[in-house]
Amino acid sequence: MKKLVALAASLVLALSMLAGCGAKDENTFTVGFDAEFPPYGYRDETTGEYVGFDLDLAQEVATRNGWTLVKQPIDWNAKDMELSSKAIDCIWNGFTMNGREELYTWSQPYVDNSQVFVVASDSGVVSKADLAGKVVAVQKASAALAALNDEENADNIALRDSFEELIEYADYNTAFMDLEQGAVDAVAIDIGVAQFQIEKREAGAFVMLAGDENLLAVEQYGVGFLLGNTELRDQVQKTIDEMVADGTFMKIAEKWDLTDSVCIGK
Repeated sequence: MKKLVALAASLVLALSMLAGCGAKDENTFTVGFDAEFPPYGYRDETTGEYVGFDLDLAQEVATRNGWTLVKQPIDWNAKDMELSSKAIDCIWNGFTMNGREELYTWSQPYVDNSQVFVVASDSGVVSKADLAGKVVAVQKASAALAALNDEENADNIALRDSFEELIEYADYNTAFMDLEQGAVDAVAIDIGVAQFQIEKREAGAFVMLAGDENLLAVEQYGVGFLLGNTELRDQVQKTIDEMVADGTFMKIAEKWDLTDSVCIGK
C-alpha cells in the first residue's frame, strides 16, 4: 500500500510539473519572427543577437506593458502551427495582411510594402516581361509567392507561367546567395528586404526592377494574432498608438531607415 501511495504521489508530482512546463507566463510576450528577414527581424552577424525594426517595436510594447519580450525565431512555413499551438503570442515580422484578413486577428497596418524583383545589374533584365524563360527565386509561404499564385490576378499567373522555373527557398539570404552565383536570374521579394540585401552587397551589383509597372504586388504589414484574440491585439494596438503619439514609433523607424514605408501616424 505504501508503494502504491508513493507511486500515486510521484505521478501527481510529475503531472503537475508537466502542467507547469506547459503553462504560459502571463508576463511574457512571445513574438514569432523569421530570423532571416532583415531589416524587420534577423540575427546580427557581429553580435549574434536578434535585431530589427519589428523586434524593436515589440520590445517597446513589452517594456511599456511590463512584459518580458521573448524573441522566438520560427520556420516561416510553420508560422500558423506556432500560433495555433500558442507557442507564440503573435507573428510580428513583415507580415503581409492582404489576402489573409480573415485568417488572423490583426493590428492596424503600420507599413506600406511592395513586392519587387531583384536582378543582377548586368543581367539585361529591365522589366517583368524580360523574366520570361528565367529562373526566379522566392521564399516559401511568402507574400511574393502568394502574389505569383494569385488565381484572381491573371497577369501574375501569366508572369509565373512564363518563368523557366520558380524555386522556393526557406529564406531570402540563401536565395540571394544563389543570385550572386548565377544559379537564379531574379528574386521576388519584399522591397524593404530587397533594399537591405542590395546595400549589404557589392555596390551596384544588383538592382530592383524600376517603375510601378514592374511591381509584383502592393500590400501592407500588420501584427497577426490568433483569430479571436482581440484582447491581446487591443492591448498591443493601444501601446503602438501611444508610441506613435509620443514620437517613439517614428524614432524607431528612423533608426532602421523605414520612415518612407511606415503608414501609421502620418
